[in-house]
Amino acid sequence: MVVVFVLVAVAVLALLAGVHRYVWRRLIGDTTAEGSLARRAGTVAVWVLPLTTVGAFAGGRAGFPFPLQQVLAWPGYLWLAALLYLTLALLVGEAVRPLLRRVLARRAPEGAPRAARGAAEEATADPGGTAPEPVAATGTASHAAAAPTKTATDTGTPASAPSAPGPEPEPESEPEPESEPEPQTVPGPAQPAAAGPSRRLFVARAVGGAAALAGLGTVGYGTYGVLRGPRVKRITVPLARLPRSAHGFRIAVVSDIHLGPILGRAHTRRIVDTINATSPDLVAVVGDLVDGSVADLGTAAEPLAKLESRHGSYFVTGNHEYFSGAAEWVSHVRELGLHPLENARVEIAGFDLAGVNDVAGESEGQGPDFGAALGDRDRSRASVLLAHQPIVIDDAVAHGVDLQLSGHTHGGQLWPGNLLAELANPTVAGLERYGDTQLYVSRGAGAWGPPVRVGAPSDITVVELASKQS
Repeated sequence: MVVVFVLVAVAVLALLAGVHRYVWRRLIGDTTAEGSLARRAGTVAVWVLPLTTVGAFAGGRAGFPFPLQQVLAWPGYLWLAALLYLTLALLVGEAVRPLLRRVLARRAPEGAPRAARGAAEEATADPGGTAPEPVAATGTASHAAAAPTKTATDTGTPASAPSAPGPEPEPESEPEPESEPEPQTVPGPAQPAAAGPSRRLFVARAVGGAAALAGLGTVGYGTYGVLRGPRVKRITVPLARLPRSAHGFRIAVVSDIHLGPILGRAHTRRIVDTINATSPDLVAVVGDLVDGSVADLGTAAEPLAKLESRHGSYFVTGNHEYFSGAAEWVSHVRELGLHPLENARVEIAGFDLAGVNDVAGESEGQGPDFGAALGDRDRSRASVLLAHQPIVIDDAVAHGVDLQLSGHTHGGQLWPGNLLAELANPTVAGLERYGDTQLYVSRGAGAWGPPVRVGAPSDITVVELASKQS
C-alpha cells in the first residue's frame, strides 16, 4: 500500500513538473529574450507559485499559524486554477499556431524577390537575427553619382545644336578639391523589415497572449462567482407519502460552505442572509462546513446563529469535518443553535427527518448508521434523509427513504472536473430517481482549494415538498 502511494505521488509530481515546464516554455521561453527582465520575472514566478500551492495544501495539516495559512492560500490555490486553464488554453493554441503561420505566410508580398524572401525565412528561423545591412557605394562611382555631368540643357542651349566657332576658351583654373561625399545607398530590391519581431516570435506572442488572457480571465470570473456568494435555486419534489398538511413545506439546503483561510465570516454572513431571505420552513446544512479547527474558524461560523426558519436548522457532518475535529465542530454548531443529526431522526410536520454521519467518520468509529437513524421508523410516513455524500444512496433505497439531500460533489467545481466527479458519484448535481428514492445533490455554497468555480455555479437550493395525496 505504501509503495502504491509513493508511486502515485511521484507520478503526480512528475506530471506537475512537466506541465509547469510546458507553461513556462510557451508563455516565457518562446516570447521573451534571454536575460531580459520579463524572462527572469516569469521564471521566478514559475518556481515560487508552486511552492505556495504546496504550502497552502500542507499548512493546515502541518499546523502552520492561521495567518500564515491565509497568506499562502490566496496565491497557492489561485495558481492551481490558473495553471489548469492556462494549460488548456495553450493546448488549444497548439492547433491555432500553424494556422496563424500559414495565414501570415500567404499575406507576404508575392512580388518580393527570392533573395528577400529567403532572408525573411532566415529571420523567421532565427528570431534573434537581423536583416543584412544595406550596401554603400564609395570611391569614384560614388563621386560620379554625386556630381552628374552638366548637359547643354543646363546652359539653355538645345542639346542638338552644334558648338559655335570661335577662339578656344581660356583653361579654367583647377577646382579646389571637395570633401568626399557621404556614401550613398545603391538602389536595389526592397529588403524585408528587420525592426519588428519575426513571424515565429509574433505567432508565439499572439498565441501566448491570447492563452494568458483566456486562462486568467476564466479564473478571475470564477473567483468573482464564489466571492459574490451563492444564488438561490428552487425545485419542487413530489413525495407519495407526504400528507396534504405538509404540502408546500420548504427546506433550504446548503452544503459545502468550506470556511477556511480564504472564505471566512463575511462568506458565512452572505449565506445566512440569502437563506433568511427565502423564509424557509427548515434549514439543512449538509456537511463540509469548515476546513480548519474551531480555534481558527469558530468566529467565522458564528453568523450561523442568525439562521431563521419555522422548524429550526439541522446539521450533518461531511468528510472535511473529520479532517478538522468533528466532535468539536458538532459541539460548536450546537452552541450556535443548529441541531446535529448524528445517525438520528426527528419527526417534523408530516414527515421524518433523518441524518447520518459522513462515511469519512468510519476511520474514527463514527461512520453512518442507517439502522440507528431509520431502522425502527414508521414506513407509512414520508422520510427525508440528510447525508453528505451521494454514494450512500443504495442504503437510502434499502431503508425506504423518499428523498435524500446531499452535497460533496461541488458539481465538479472546475470544468472539466465534472467528468471526474461523475466517475465517483451516482449524481453530480440536480435531482434524479433511484428506485422509489429521489436524490437531490447541491453544488454547494463555497469552494474547496481554489476559490474558483467554472461551469458549476454555487447555490443554495429551496426544496419544496409536494403531496401526491388527494
